[in-house]
Amino acid sequence: MLLHTLYLIAIVAEAMSGALMGMRRGMDRFGLCLIGTVTALGGGTVRDVLLGHYPLAWISHPDYVLITIMAAAIAAAGARWLRHLQNLFVSVDALGLIAFTIIGCDIASTLALSPLIVVLAGAITGVCGGMLRDLLCNEMPLVLRQDLYASIALGAAALYLALQHVGVAHGVATLVVLVSGFTVRMLAVRFRWQFKVFTAADTGGAH
Repeated sequence: MLLHTLYLIAIVAEAMSGALMGMRRGMDRFGLCLIGTVTALGGGTVRDVLLGHYPLAWISHPDYVLITIMAAAIAAAGARWLRHLQNLFVSVDALGLIAFTIIGCDIASTLALSPLIVVLAGAITGVCGGMLRDLLCNEMPLVLRQDLYASIALGAAALYLALQHVGVAHGVATLVVLVSGFTVRMLAVRFRWQFKVFTAADTGGAH
């Protein structure tokens, strides 16, 4: 129940953030709804296609599509007001990243896959929606830049599997990973933790 609630909150926030980025790119209302839906549901879709897990989540639950379209439309209508909630969006995105990752791990675990693939499936669920959003908006995906994002999803997925492997109850493991993953992500945002960014100078391309 906790994960499902967080999932719903997260897809609403992701759909809104996608729509707001689409507005900055000058898209029409159809484009905003498309970007919002892709941002919110894209990670799970990529995961299910790669794993051959059918039907896709949003096909089994078409209400998810309606929720994301409505969220994107609301974001378009209230963009001027929503600009002042940037910190809230960052917090909800951090929770959503970890919730998506855990859900991805749970789904992959039901398919009797290796732990490595389960971890990757969790991370894909967490980050691929944002990657698709950035690509459609003609931007370098956030996860390929310096931000600690995909690495946090991978770490959360690995921790989740490790806790279950040593016999920690599912509910307890979920809470531990949610709290720790969210905390690390927010600390990374607050203190601007990041990986080294390579430039042309690092490859001898600058003279």
